[in-house]
Amino acid sequence: MSLDQAAIDRLAAAPVAPGRLLIEGEWQAGQGGENPVLSPIDGRQLTTLAAASPADVARACASARGAFEDGRWSRLAPAARKAVLHRLADLIDRDAAELAVLGVRDNGTEISMALKAEPGSAAATFRYYAEALDKVYGEIAPTAPNVLALVHKEPVGVVGAIVPWNFPLMIGAWKIAPALAMGNSVVLKPAETASLTLLKLAALTLEAGVPPGVFNVVTGPGRVTGEALALSGDVDVLVFTGSGATGRRLLQYSAQSNLKRCYLELGGKSPNIVFADAPDLKAAAKVAATAIFRNAGQVCVAGSRLLVQQEVHDEFVSILAETTRKMVVGNPLSLATQVGAVNSLAQLEGNLGFVADATREGGQVVTGGARILQETGGWYMDPTVVTGVQPGHRLYREEVFGPVLAVTPFRDEEDALRLANASDFGLASGVWTANLSRAHRMIRGIRAGVVHVNTYGGADGTVPLAGTRQSGNGADKSLHALDKYCDLKTAWIQL
Repeated sequence: MSLDQAAIDRLAAAPVAPGRLLIEGEWQAGQGGENPVLSPIDGRQLTTLAAASPADVARACASARGAFEDGRWSRLAPAARKAVLHRLADLIDRDAAELAVLGVRDNGTEISMALKAEPGSAAATFRYYAEALDKVYGEIAPTAPNVLALVHKEPVGVVGAIVPWNFPLMIGAWKIAPALAMGNSVVLKPAETASLTLLKLAALTLEAGVPPGVFNVVTGPGRVTGEALALSGDVDVLVFTGSGATGRRLLQYSAQSNLKRCYLELGGKSPNIVFADAPDLKAAAKVAATAIFRNAGQVCVAGSRLLVQQEVHDEFVSILAETTRKMVVGNPLSLATQVGAVNSLAQLEGNLGFVADATREGGQVVTGGARILQETGGWYMDPTVVTGVQPGHRLYREEVFGPVLAVTPFRDEEDALRLANASDFGLASGVWTANLSRAHRMIRGIRAGVVHVNTYGGADGTVPLAGTRQSGNGADKSLHALDKYCDLKTAWIQL
């Protein structure tokens, strides 16, 4: 869909009702009180958000458990679940403009990207899994003639989902849609700095016909609400997208509680590798800038390490810097904006700290590196390119999750692979070359869940997003994601 600026402005002026918890189909206050919701656009308070206490989380998990056990959703015919999920996708499309603008006000993503990446992607995800759910078959095992062995795929029970703030609706749908498709109940904990669109989604689930208790939402800080969800004995599977530090804590909580399965999509420090024979250096530079600076760098798969073959390093950096300086940073609700706001002041300060450390360690800031547009009251950063970054530097090793690009030269394929894999992460990557054989060698050699060739980003729901190493485990998207939300049960029948 498309929106004109006048329509965006009208939606942006609408008041935002206080956010409440959804438990057993009822909107409720949180026992933990209320927290303010500040917009990164101007730093002003948008609304308030209910803070769920551990007791609230326990009630939500018990509601989900009861709904699963009585079969109001789990034992529906697949065709019935399919119809509900299709209605939900239609409702997301109906309210796409409202959802997109609300999300931008909440987290600062530029509106031109939010329209496609948030409601557009979420609706497509629900449709994908609606169509997939009645095509999941069991198996008949090859056994002796006097035995019939059947393998059933059954829902796991209650899924706890913890969703980040950068693309809450898109990433939320990646987890909610396949979980519901397989007949599970869900308890969702959105990020405390980006909960509003997921609360709107919760209202749409009720309108679509998802039974009360099947989908519950608890908002609040991770250290309280998220911890209670991760420790709950009513949660069978926990799915999470976020930082490595939080992922480690969730694994500890699983061990402390009921050994629930944890699927974690964690950080990245993705290499984007440009060989001298890249088909078009200007095109590659434009995509490389977008790969790190869209959504102010707040993208899990961002191409945050740029590796450039030394023969074209200086030329490429010059083109990249020029491209970066032309990018429009500003109000994310403006259709002219290409780089929106940083999600929070704390995140902005962390980004600036990375730049300061990089210069102390010998890196050179080619462009950017500072906070801008302070007069707005919002949180904005000039897109930053740092050259001379070495594998031992902090900027090379750690995820910034902001608009800061580390550039490093390399000699040949062997050197490129060494540098690309000199990381604890393995989420995404990119390769730019006109040599088909080299492209395939790099695909084989790079340790990452996604390898882009002569492009970066844009992979749709038909393919998995699955990190390696400290980027996590389990797959979001595609039919492979369904495996997380079902159990295998064997029936061994003596004939």
